[in-house]
Amino acid sequence: MQIHFLGGVGTVTGSKYLVEAGSRRIMVDCGLFQGYKNLRLLNWKTLPVDPRTIDAVVLTHAHLDHSGYLPVLVRDGFQGRIYATAATRDLCEILLRDCAYLFERDAEFANRHQFSKHHPAKPLYTQADAEEAIKRFTTLEFEQNHKVADGIDLNFSHSGHILGSAFVKLACDGETILFSGDLGRPNSPTMVDPAIVRSTDHLVIESTYGNRQHETDDPEDVLADIITRTAARGGAVVIPAFAVGRSQTILYHLHRLKEANRIPDLPIFLDSPMAINASEIFCKHAKDNRLSEAECRATCNVAKYIRHHEESKQLDRNPVPMVLISASGMATGGRIIHHLKTFAPDPRNTILFTGFQAGGTRGAAMNAGAETIKIHGQYVKVKAEVRNLHMLSAHADADEIMGWLGHFETAPRNTFITHGEPDAADALRHRIEEEMGWTCHVPTLGEKFDLTS
Repeated sequence: MQIHFLGGVGTVTGSKYLVEAGSRRIMVDCGLFQGYKNLRLLNWKTLPVDPRTIDAVVLTHAHLDHSGYLPVLVRDGFQGRIYATAATRDLCEILLRDCAYLFERDAEFANRHQFSKHHPAKPLYTQADAEEAIKRFTTLEFEQNHKVADGIDLNFSHSGHILGSAFVKLACDGETILFSGDLGRPNSPTMVDPAIVRSTDHLVIESTYGNRQHETDDPEDVLADIITRTAARGGAVVIPAFAVGRSQTILYHLHRLKEANRIPDLPIFLDSPMAINASEIFCKHAKDNRLSEAECRATCNVAKYIRHHEESKQLDRNPVPMVLISASGMATGGRIIHHLKTFAPDPRNTILFTGFQAGGTRGAAMNAGAETIKIHGQYVKVKAEVRNLHMLSAHADADEIMGWLGHFETAPRNTFITHGEPDAADALRHRIEEEMGWTCHVPTLGEKFDLTS
């Protein structure tokens, strides 16, 4: 058995891992590269493996850095099935459609305003490509063994990251390999705890926060302070939030704050059709999170849903004190970048991020203190207060990763540290080697390992 790292190494995006056993090939995750331009350009390069030779794809969860390349894979010849949990499939349906729509719209916008270096600008993939990928999904239950190729079994267990997220365990020829995907956090207010794993022959573990710990402040205390201060100066709190997972967590905390009268009675808007749909799926799959269906409904009903573009534009025409949640979480696309044009230049406002910002994104630049950001070929001043609720991250931090690994009764023969910036991945490698004595590798893009040697 071999593993070929086609993405998700040296960075926190583009996760793609190819497991090969004889003539059988299983791809675990199939994500988009995001962030720096040199990474985004990798999405346009031909995959070093012929998609027609891949037997199946298995997804750990729905986020686009783990699923967003699927339409390209299918368009370029992949004929197999895509295996995922039911919630992951439902979320991918809206994520892939929305991503394709944004690709098409951004290409059309670039052509109309002639600010692209490419003539004409083309989308990475189309809505038709996304629909073809959606047709390939097969949903599987947690904690059951499933045959996904000749002699290869799959088992999903809860990873606690977002709705439907799973650890992926493949068993083949007497060997097991476990993929953490994105490891969630214990004691999340909305997600179930990550499943305890006792053993595996080989482990692929993420390292997004492998070199640091999350803040321990109560997120509701911090959120209440920011909203109250911003409203007092006549400003709006604009929250670039990941449509899947983070938006629902923000709504949960806002609902609790409203119920306790801890924040001013401001209008709350959820301006993201994708986040709205994700919130409805969140309620549909209540058994996969900590909240009852009634609690899910109450959480999601705290906001007014903004579905149509004209309603979204109206929020910018008449800016008033409010809480405005809009995707995307790193301000890389979607409606949020239009809102930033209006709200970022005004010092009365607050731009409130809610977790990790990949290098090369507008979110990373603003968190680093950028005085301007580039949107649609123009520079926009950033005079608003910029904050980040790092404690809301759905990724385990370094101590939480080590705590989860501490449940292993035997050391994996190989531990591969992925999905992290170089400093985070190497810091986690040091900790695991020194504190646990395990054999660790930090792979590079395109590297292949023989797991049977």
